Amino acid sequence: MLTITPHSHNRIDLSLDGQLDAEQMSKAIDQFVEKTKNIKQGTMLYRIEALHMPTLGAMGIKLSQLPRAFSAFRRFSRIAVLSDTQWVRNVSEIEGMLFPGMEIKAFALSEQAVAEQWLDAISD
Repeated sequence: MLTITPHSHNRIDLSLDGQLDAEQMSKAIDQFVEKTKNIKQGTMLYRIEALHMPTLGAMGIKLSQLPRAFSAFRRFSRIAVLSDTQWVRNVSEIEGMLFPGMEIKAFALSEQAVAEQWLDAISD
């Protein structure tokens, strides 16, 4: 399940726990686009409790809606990823290198306070 929660006018928090099916993926992308439409140079705290491969249907939805998701994703300048899975943290930081103007930094789940300080330390 993916939960999307506005934290402030320019920050959104995402929480992923488990597997997403096609219906959940479609709703998640719609919610993400809607809840981020007014964000500019925003920040995101992305908490990944448990990560399972999405269903094939969910992957199909994600691919078909990729342009919408990327457009919304570009509204963020800094993303903190919280996960206790090392490969998730590694992949997250590599993804950060692929998006110019966006920083992605990974933290252990227990480092949420440090991650939030990092998000708040954006220089204007």
